[in-house]
Amino acid sequence: MVRKTTKARQSEKRIDERLLVTYLLTLEVGLVAVYSTSSMIAESRFGSHLFFLRQQIIWAVLSLLMVWVITRINLVRFAVYSVPAYVIMLGALAAVFLAEPVNGSQRWLFIGPLTVQPSEFFKLVMIYSLAFSLSNRELNIANWQGLLLKYGPPIGVALLLIVLEPDLGTTIVIFSTVVGVFFLAGARMKHLLVAATPLAGIAAFLVFVIGYKKVRILDYIASLADPLQGSYQSMQAALTLGAGGLFGAGLGDGSQKLFFLPYPHTDFIFAAIGEEIGLLRLLILLLLFMYILFRGFKIAMAQPDKFGYLLAGGLTLSLFVNMAVNIGVVTCLLPVTGLPLPFISYGGSSLLISSIAVGVLLNLSRRVKA
Repeated sequence: MVRKTTKARQSEKRIDERLLVTYLLTLEVGLVAVYSTSSMIAESRFGSHLFFLRQQIIWAVLSLLMVWVITRINLVRFAVYSVPAYVIMLGALAAVFLAEPVNGSQRWLFIGPLTVQPSEFFKLVMIYSLAFSLSNRELNIANWQGLLLKYGPPIGVALLLIVLEPDLGTTIVIFSTVVGVFFLAGARMKHLLVAATPLAGIAAFLVFVIGYKKVRILDYIASLADPLQGSYQSMQAALTLGAGGLFGAGLGDGSQKLFFLPYPHTDFIFAAIGEEIGLLRLLILLLLFMYILFRGFKIAMAQPDKFGYLLAGGLTLSLFVNMAVNIGVVTCLLPVTGLPLPFISYGGSSLLISSIAVGVLLNLSRRVKA
């Protein structure tokens, strides 16, 4: 009994405490950012400057609870349910087309008082499923034609559904993560490019068929030649970010209170909070992001088996692409995608899934001293 207790205590100590502390700090920054950038909008629309903050705190508490639970489960034992979970998520992705559109997109399911974005949950299930499947010792990773026939249809159907929502940002994240996980599994890059090109071509065609996504991309192309020809959102985001200077205007004193910047507490929160805290403090936030990614990749490299390696690597890569795309949009390096900033943007699904990813990384960190 004493031996078991000692072993349990040792297991507790093996959680990557540096990753946990960095995650908690980033979560706190996110709550402050949501309140500071949303209070005026909340007061105007709902009569309470705390409306969005209350909602985000609820999701933050739920996220922390999920992190606690996930660090204590056997990930390998649940991996056998990854295929049924994948099928269920495909059904959820299809079900969004039966729901009412929001701002021209059909990305959400309304479950009682909750609004859930299935594509966010699909990212996690997809990485989990791929890690389990590609870690099979009998799988011939060099047979890229066989891999394409096996994995192409289920992944292609999911990407098609997400593109049609339309959700360009999540499509980019999932597509990049899939390619990355296969590369980590040992697939050759030239084979991945051959397999990925048709999917990318179909996705690009569908994006141009969809009205406002086509406009966004054309605006982005025009902005490469003349920044003043970019979309209103991109221009306002760049102006807002630049207005903060080195030290910022102060929390709550940004120009978003004048409603120039659309969605200052969601997709463009990086610009809004950057104006308030300034470039120097914004760099600290970026360092928090980078450290989370560093710990994630370090945990992946230290895993004792391929499943843990692919799972940790895939989750970390997904977080990286998500962060990079959001910041790329705000800095006018990429077209507007509607992708939230992990841990920071207002939104329950994004915060919950990003936190679950950290919970899985913490779980995997118990297996080694990362």
